[in-house]
Amino acid sequence: MANQFPEGFLWGGAIAANQTEGAYLEGGKGLTTVDLLPTGEKRYPIMTGNLETYEPLEGEFHPSHRAIDFYHRYKEDIALFAEMGFKALRLSISWARIFPNGDDSEPNEAGLQFYDDVFDELKKYDIKPVVTLAHFDVPVHLVKEYGSWKNRQLVDFFEKYATTVFTRYKDKVKYWLTFNEINMLLHLPFVGAGLIFKDGEDKKQVMYQAAHHQLVASAKAVKAGHEIIPDAQIGCMLAAGMTYSYSSNPEDVFDAMEKDRESFFFIDVQARGEYPGYAKRFFEENDLTIQMEPGDEALLKAHTVDYIGFSYYSSRVTSTDPKVQENKTGGNVFGSITNPYLKASEWGWTIDPKGFRITANQLYDRYQKPLFVVENGLGAIDEPNENGLVEDDYRIDYLREHVKEMREAIKDGVELIGYTSWGPIDIVSASTGEMKKRYGYIYVDRDNQGKGTLQRGKKKSFDWYKKVIESNGHNID
Repeated sequence: MANQFPEGFLWGGAIAANQTEGAYLEGGKGLTTVDLLPTGEKRYPIMTGNLETYEPLEGEFHPSHRAIDFYHRYKEDIALFAEMGFKALRLSISWARIFPNGDDSEPNEAGLQFYDDVFDELKKYDIKPVVTLAHFDVPVHLVKEYGSWKNRQLVDFFEKYATTVFTRYKDKVKYWLTFNEINMLLHLPFVGAGLIFKDGEDKKQVMYQAAHHQLVASAKAVKAGHEIIPDAQIGCMLAAGMTYSYSSNPEDVFDAMEKDRESFFFIDVQARGEYPGYAKRFFEENDLTIQMEPGDEALLKAHTVDYIGFSYYSSRVTSTDPKVQENKTGGNVFGSITNPYLKASEWGWTIDPKGFRITANQLYDRYQKPLFVVENGLGAIDEPNENGLVEDDYRIDYLREHVKEMREAIKDGVELIGYTSWGPIDIVSASTGEMKKRYGYIYVDRDNQGKGTLQRGKKKSFDWYKKVIESNGHNID
């Protein structure tokens, strides 16, 4: 039947090094950008590149420093993922575990061995690793000494890092992603690219030049990956979610298209291999000059990605009407007008399963390459009952409706590799640094201040997702 999930569909979950591992200076690891993000009022100014710091701020709580201690507990966590029946686990390598400063002449063996051990543990349960090279993760030394991705030299440092891990793990990892949510560079520049803005700098110029460097680095990683691991699948990754026009006013419709293109720009280059015409016009009209080296355009064209990875949490709405613009939702990094037809999460993120199907179709129509849903989930406040169980029916409802629409997208003809829902175990929130914003099927006893036993416990959704995987997406009720 056409509406079935394909055989070998990769069901699983997705985590990131900086939100799970902890052990932020153990095993020879260097400081990374996320290690500088405290909770509280200083977090957002740092994330946007407007507050300069190269050390963790004194007197502030930095949730990544311990996170959920996956570094020491990965065997326990992977065993739980295996119990759910995971076929794949998306995770990231911390660049600073491999090259603590980013520009080191030799890699850190302790860091390489840690990921060897993790991949071996996954293999024990026949779980395929899907590995992101850069998930909001730049060694702080590269930010301080080179200006991070402002500097062309980062392309070479990244290529060396990518080549090192491809060579080391060529027999253990076949699915790779270059940059996590690469379009986040425009919204949280320090998180996305380690950018700190100096007084008087043209922010747009800095961001798009940094974007060019990341796009070249991504193409070089694709080239190296295909040479070192001939059967590898190397993808890009977009923070997706289509933008609806609030009205049928052509000005609103055009604005929605422009908002989507702001993100598609990155994937257009990575999947099609060239800068689109609308981007060239945007650069010209905004007096932006992208410095390219000879050979950049040929490199981008020759080394496009094999598949499109994307995250989907919510859709967005835009309008050119100043009165309508006043009705904004909170919580979502991208900003959106409230959609009167839809409900929102406790963090103001619009819940729109149909938008998931629309987004998948939109991406497949545009690129004609396989898609991989590498993030999707509901952040919510979970309260264990008197028996210690979290009865998260709201999460099951959210995921069920999204899985239904994913099945419809497959019926539409969209080619999907897999689905790794975000945060199969409770982790530190990337946007707010909170623990109370929970996504997992597995509860972790830790609060926003870092207090708790870190003990793991299954939520109601654990058994639900297990049945979904067992039935290859048929049993979702």
